[in-house]
Amino acid sequence: MESSVPAKDSAVAAGPAAIVLTFNEPLDSGFTELAVRGPDGTTHWESAAPTVSGATLSAPVKPLGPAGKYTVDYRVVSADGHPVSGSYSFTLTKAGPGIAAAAPPSPAVAKSETNGDLPVWVWIAAAAVLLIAGGIVAARISRGPA
Repeated sequence: MESSVPAKDSAVAAGPAAIVLTFNEPLDSGFTELAVRGPDGTTHWESAAPTVSGATLSAPVKPLGPAGKYTVDYRVVSADGHPVSGSYSFTLTKAGPGIAAAAPPSPAVAKSETNGDLPVWVWIAAAAVLLIAGGIVAARISRGPA
């Protein structure tokens, strides 16, 4: 990462409308994550998924709330396939109008809810049924004709 808005370790009086990270090479738009955690370390302030434009990753943020240290966590993959992750912080010196939001669901939960993936237990149950059915068929075949 070459630069960020707000800048690393900066102190700002008002929260930014977006977090903007600039890297030294183009990014793969398919594998990006960006989270903004509040002073309590758990509340999230990002308001939409991050977007990629060349070497820039950006994400809109909700109006920030309590004054204190905010942490930006990011994970990107460069166009040549190298994963890069890290974090930095900035300080909000005056409380903003924002209200804390609950943490977003984990990526695994969000994925299974949005694209129809089945839970693992369904696959295990299906495999068990197939094994039992195969055992019954094998037993009947091994007895020979009646």
